[in-house]
Amino acid sequence: MNIEKIGTLGELKASGWSPKSIRQELRDNVIDKIAKRESIFPKIAGYDETVLPQIEAALIAGHDIILLGERGQGKSRIVRSLVSLLDEYIPYVAGSEIYDDPFNPVSKYATQLIAENGDNTAIEWLHRSKRYSEKLATPDTSMADLIGDIDPIRIAEGRYMSDELTIAFGLVPRTNRGIFAINELPDLSERIQVGLLSILEERDVQIRGYRVSMPLDIVLIATANPEDYTNRGRLITPLKDRFGSQIRTHYPQSVDVELAIVDFETNSVAYRGEEPYFPPYLRELVATISQVAREASFISQRSGVSVRATIANYEAIEAAAIRRSLISEAEKAVCRLSDFWVIVSSMAGKIEIDASDDSDSISVIPKLISRAVLEVFRRHISLDQVKGVTQYFDSGTEVSVGAENSDNDLLALYSAIPDLKNAVDGIEPSPAQDAKVAAVEFILDGMHQSKRLNKYEDGGMMLYARRSR
Repeated sequence: MNIEKIGTLGELKASGWSPKSIRQELRDNVIDKIAKRESIFPKIAGYDETVLPQIEAALIAGHDIILLGERGQGKSRIVRSLVSLLDEYIPYVAGSEIYDDPFNPVSKYATQLIAENGDNTAIEWLHRSKRYSEKLATPDTSMADLIGDIDPIRIAEGRYMSDELTIAFGLVPRTNRGIFAINELPDLSERIQVGLLSILEERDVQIRGYRVSMPLDIVLIATANPEDYTNRGRLITPLKDRFGSQIRTHYPQSVDVELAIVDFETNSVAYRGEEPYFPPYLRELVATISQVAREASFISQRSGVSVRATIANYEAIEAAAIRRSLISEAEKAVCRLSDFWVIVSSMAGKIEIDASDDSDSISVIPKLISRAVLEVFRRHISLDQVKGVTQYFDSGTEVSVGAENSDNDLLALYSAIPDLKNAVDGIEPSPAQDAKVAAVEFILDGMHQSKRLNKYEDGGMMLYARRSR
């Protein structure tokens, strides 16, 4: 349909265009994409077998949806991606604040305009990007924000307060024929929840004591923390009952999924024209730190550990590697375990310590790193593989990391111990010396976490030595 040629109601009728409700529109487009084997949520990872099928079924059923999940589980991204399931353009009565359907107008303005002008009523076209509104629920959210209020200027022009044309509409009416999303729904006061229910369920608005009938066409998508949503008194029962589908989101269930999200979201900074080299086992370590934190007893799981923590940590480690490379005038930036000190700052604001624990975030992050190092080390290397390393250190050898010329010492160790060389080559495909140094450093720390070596820290330096007998 060439919408540029359709500018009046009469032309719209002649074009054969037929109206659809927002639910019909979403249903038809979801069904069409599934039938064509097209991805409905191409930028969402890790939910293909769990969350997304439930959302697709809810949309086909025409339900309003509430997504329950802790922070950083992609709820907002899912909600915003629903816009792509709308038709690219829809017609509306020109000048209408709530984008009235020309065939089914609901506002007094559009109804009067069509009654006066008939088929000559002007039509405009609305892109799907304009058919989405989002509001973060806060205790101070008002009826005026969501529903609307009396406009004193329009009263001054001579209209009565009971006249619908005196209303300055809020977000919900202005999202007519679209998707309205409200984040952290339980944070709305009960009075506002009642007002929201009235316009969504009863199809009327009460503003300043005046009742205005307004059968809006809206799909409501809400998000909430599961604990807030299930606590009695946080959400009025009729509004809770309004949602046809309640869908639980979750954190990435594997390291690979978490890294896929990181790759999509991370903004890497170039060093001498190239992105820093991030060894595969250290990439795995970044994701494992977050997964370990999600199981740690001293971390508040009510708040969760967002995937944003993994992304921020990844970016911070790359930045630390660049900084170190600039200082040492290295040819390339290679991320190393000794760069992980930086996540104390990048992760501290993204975790909350359990109220029963006396620790703080800065002191527990090194614990998370140590646990994650041990997990990743065990996935890739057995202690039998590195027996020769233990024996070498038992002879009295000590190696420092972070001191001047320590890289040469680590390379010498790599060349001198066959078991170490085999282990390094097994986890590090790159032949570059800097990459081999990084792998040696990781293996030594993994052996320390496995209680095969001692590690002594002094400022920014670490000394690995034989285990005390």
